[in-house]
Amino acid sequence: MSMQDFAPLMFLGLILIMLIGFPVAFSLSALGLLSGFIAIQMGWFPAAFMYNLPLNIFSILSNDLLLAIPFFTLMGAVLEKCGLAEDMLDSMGQLFGPIRGGVGYSVIIVGFILGAVTGTVAGQVIAMAMISLPVMMRYGYNMRYATGVLAASGTITQLVPPSLVLVVMADQLGRSVGDMYKGAWGPSILQILLFLAYTFVLSRLRPGHMPGLPPEARTLHGWDLWRKCLRGIIPSAMLIFAVLGSMGGLPFMTTAIATPTEAGAMGAVGAILLAAFHRRLNWEIVRDGMTSTMRITAMVVFILIGSRVFSLVFQGVDGAIWIEHLLTGLPGGQIGFLFVVNIFVFFLAFFLDFFEIAFIILPMLAPVASKLGIDMIWFGVLLCVNMQTSFMHPPFGFALFYLRSTADNLFKSGSLPAKVLSKDIYLGSIPWVLLQLTLVVIVIFFPQTVTVFLDKPIEVDLKTIRIEVPPNDLQQSEDQNDQDTVNNLMRDLMKNTPQAK
Repeated sequence: MSMQDFAPLMFLGLILIMLIGFPVAFSLSALGLLSGFIAIQMGWFPAAFMYNLPLNIFSILSNDLLLAIPFFTLMGAVLEKCGLAEDMLDSMGQLFGPIRGGVGYSVIIVGFILGAVTGTVAGQVIAMAMISLPVMMRYGYNMRYATGVLAASGTITQLVPPSLVLVVMADQLGRSVGDMYKGAWGPSILQILLFLAYTFVLSRLRPGHMPGLPPEARTLHGWDLWRKCLRGIIPSAMLIFAVLGSMGGLPFMTTAIATPTEAGAMGAVGAILLAAFHRRLNWEIVRDGMTSTMRITAMVVFILIGSRVFSLVFQGVDGAIWIEHLLTGLPGGQIGFLFVVNIFVFFLAFFLDFFEIAFIILPMLAPVASKLGIDMIWFGVLLCVNMQTSFMHPPFGFALFYLRSTADNLFKSGSLPAKVLSKDIYLGSIPWVLLQLTLVVIVIFFPQTVTVFLDKPIEVDLKTIRIEVPPNDLQQSEDQNDQDTVNNLMRDLMKNTPQAK
């Protein structure tokens, strides 16, 4: 066996161990070390090549940017527990409730706002299902629409800044987190508009699927209703502006005063203050938030270590060259590359978490995309749009699992009048997955959806640059240089004459 054949075998082994179901971090480490031992025995690289492994791991773990992950995770975990979702859904549901599809509109809008302040799919889907699913079923909403809109609105958090996916993407692609956030705003807004348009069209074609709420369902009116809406929206908007604005991650902002790590720390403090503002801050919320943060951070660290072990050996056997030749030879140039990569990531997301895809697959794809002249911000946001479908497509979407579990608990407690069938959850998710894939196609063919909020690069034509020196200054400079030369010659002459000695 030659070294050229070993790289494809390593890649196939990578796909195989991912499908087995054993923890990916440990599987990657084992596969990388085994492949490294085989490569050393075959003489493809010396044993000293593996001495780079501890240095690579240390350089990865000493990356300050990764500190933003636990801070943003803590921010989302605290806000998830403080009842913000319940307050916003209750008020927005009553505000939009009288119109057809009103509860659906409120779920989509609240999902967008919560996605910008919490960043956790599980908490968002569970919280919105606990509040909105009983209301939808009680007033005759179509079951498949209800489950689909709840799951889809929960997954938007993967795309809306300050998403953890975008932080990891920026780190792996070597780009600014602020620029990655700016690039994600366009697709995020477009995704919400697609969801709202689908709800509007469906409410007109099948009005019986999403009726308006009767007057007795509204307990708040007038200023009391608006005050409750603003009580949830204004503090959330202030937190979003403080976190994203400080790092230059909002549209039309050209400066940043904080790093992503500092902005994440500020967000964590802001989340605690927001929980106190809603009078729900207690030790249990803080403890649960820290536990969730510790669990996610540990998972990320071990995936990083495993991916570094595998990638070092893969690079050693010229795996990067094999990937480059494989992908650059695709027909269609950039478009062909993007379609193949997005189809591959879409199916890989059936089995892998977005952290695993970002740390394992993205480093293989990014160099090829760069050589094809693809903008890295656009490429990262495009893959992020694709990966949000990983939480939605049946039968492996985690958002569907969360919704299934929540619906069962609600039925057992008597909050739901009927049991929610798995068939309704899975079939209800399909239209929303198609809407998300529609956004992928739009982003591919209309890159402006990503670049519209990015800072425009300053282009300078080097041929037009002229350096002009006033004649008087030039003459004075030449005279001074001549005088300095004469003085140096006289000094050397005096040193070498016998009289001077």
